[in-house]
Amino acid sequence: MVPYVAESFTDEEAEVLRRYVTNLDAPVFALVNLPEVVKGALFARYSRSPKSLRRLFLDEFVGELDISGDDGIDATVGVRRAEELYERVFLEYGDDSVAQLGGVHLACEQASNLLTKVLEWGRLMAYLEQSTRYIAYDVRLGSGHFRYYRDPDVLGSALGARYVGDMDRMFDTYAELLPTMQAWLGRRFPQQPGDSDFIYRQSIRAKALDALRGLLPAASLSNVGIYGTGQSYEMLLLRMRSHPLPEARRYAELMLGELRKVIPSFLQRVDRPERGGVWSEYLAATREDTGAVVARLWPDDGGMLEEEAGADVTLVDWDPDGEVKVLAAVCYPHSTRSDAEVLRRVEALGAEDRVALLRAYVGDRSNRRHRPGRAFERTDYRFDIVSDYGAFRDLQRHRMLTVEWQRLGPALGFDTPDLVEEAGLASVFTASLASSAALFDAMVSTFPEQASYAVALAFRIRYVMQMNAREAMHLVELRSGQQGHPTYRRVAQEMHRLVAEVAGHWALAEAMSFVDHGGADLERLDAERRAEERRAAAGSDPSFPDNYLGKLPRL
Repeated sequence: MVPYVAESFTDEEAEVLRRYVTNLDAPVFALVNLPEVVKGALFARYSRSPKSLRRLFLDEFVGELDISGDDGIDATVGVRRAEELYERVFLEYGDDSVAQLGGVHLACEQASNLLTKVLEWGRLMAYLEQSTRYIAYDVRLGSGHFRYYRDPDVLGSALGARYVGDMDRMFDTYAELLPTMQAWLGRRFPQQPGDSDFIYRQSIRAKALDALRGLLPAASLSNVGIYGTGQSYEMLLLRMRSHPLPEARRYAELMLGELRKVIPSFLQRVDRPERGGVWSEYLAATREDTGAVVARLWPDDGGMLEEEAGADVTLVDWDPDGEVKVLAAVCYPHSTRSDAEVLRRVEALGAEDRVALLRAYVGDRSNRRHRPGRAFERTDYRFDIVSDYGAFRDLQRHRMLTVEWQRLGPALGFDTPDLVEEAGLASVFTASLASSAALFDAMVSTFPEQASYAVALAFRIRYVMQMNAREAMHLVELRSGQQGHPTYRRVAQEMHRLVAEVAGHWALAEAMSFVDHGGADLERLDAERRAEERRAAAGSDPSFPDNYLGKLPRL
């Protein structure tokens, strides 16, 4: 049983696509023979489109490209000589860092929301994931199925019929409530003078999708565009091959097959038993052995302490001397003294001089992208967070920090958005979530990993995020912005408060001057207004997201 839906193309479309993608029917494929700017623009558009990447390319990009001279293109030309050169460098010098210098744009489609978190684990890769706040999940795939992962093992079991039936009902509920929620929001937030019909509709739609995304199960399918080096892909594939989720292991083989069409030499160690095989076995063994020891030490760990259930964001670890150490790091490159001596001198400074140092280092930040340097990396914060899985999906993408999460299940309860309550839809919303929890309970003993597919995004998950002050500045300023989803906005705002009030790092918190602690009605409205202004200034079609023409220079 193949859990993926193949696309169909006309003969003319297939002839064009063969020049630019490594296959026409699998959910994983690489982009080739395109300039970097085109691949980047294509991935950027991908994250907000319901279309597959191949369909998006045909519909919105090909018309702007000159492909008349591409008839003889063959993506494999020169691969053999490159392989020979790589072998010579590697064997003679042992310099496998050469694999850091070749990269691939890879489209990963029809991946569950559990798998996307595995794909996006690595720090040294770039990702764009399809967004649930721009894409409605009320449209079925070409196969007639709703967009959720149909695990072959589950479907082939006694639970298969129930899995499909319960999943379909969750999607039916989402599809039924979406127009009701949009109509209610239109009454709740009237169109303002000066706002075009287009940006108003976009903002209302985003608000409705935000409010109802919690109904979608973690099995919901997403598309992820990945750019990474050969070395990064090697590490990702080794992890995926050892992962307990069967979908991840199956998907790793699909990825490896496509990557070998583009950078075969860089991935030759992945399935060598004495290299990649041993590595994947090591990762699997340490995970299983650690879990077994924890289960033996804490046999009662299946429950949850009542006092732990209510805290959303807790600052569990920080350095009381963090601000002083940051100031020492500020001074270090401007001094000739040892690190210990610089710290001693900073500790002797008065409050006025410390403030002057930090203000000079932070400077006059005119926007949130103006961030101080690496001195802010001298102190760390560790947060224990409980949020709905939808918000976790967004926050987990901050990969320049440490994030670890526990298995997704219904035990921590769920969040019902205020708008769902106000719109009178709470009873239908909670009934669907009850069905989600019941399906999880039915699956978990037989399919402990796949049971999480049944869990709706409104259910809460516990995770830890540890970051230095520089990354904290980036996260809390970005995720507290008015255009953000209300749930992760609250997490970011609380993180900022805890840095100041619990850690006592008032100066560092003050330096995070673009944190937004206000509320927002239509979160996307200001962003849509700015986007419309930019389109008007560039002479673009004002309905750009719905009628995108590429606007790229001819090649």
